[in-house]
Amino acid sequence: MAKILVVYHTQTGHTEEMAIAVAEGAAGFENTDVTVKRARDATVEDLLDCDGVAIGTPENFGYMSGAMKDFFDRTFYPAQGKIFKKPYVLFISAGNDGTGALNSVDRIARGYPLKRVFEPVIAKGEVTEDILDRCRELGQTLAGGCELGIY
Repeated sequence: MAKILVVYHTQTGHTEEMAIAVAEGAAGFENTDVTVKRARDATVEDLLDCDGVAIGTPENFGYMSGAMKDFFDRTFYPAQGKIFKKPYVLFISAGNDGTGALNSVDRIARGYPLKRVFEPVIAKGEVTEDILDRCRELGQTLAGGCELGIY
């Protein structure tokens, strides 16, 4: 059984919509257990226990959200030496182009080390049905790769 953690932060609800779609995609696999948690509620145990993690953040001031940064701050050192290239995917709700949040998450993820396994989904402005479909595909890709032992 593959265990997928979807951890996210939202203020407007956009990133939450995307997180739900990622979870729906991941849950489409019979042998996959999906846990969805807000960043403030996710723990190092959640991170260590999962086979793959989907990270969702709004872009705030050209960076990831403070709550997502707090998740990384709380889990980074306790996870050291316990994670090696755990697969992750990323989804971002952005008013601009999302590259600030993308770069900041990728930089921190390399330190764990986590390994990004699919192109991120970035919603620029409103979350459309196309974006939600791409989020479902993101969840499917992460779960399928974990379940099949590809990652």
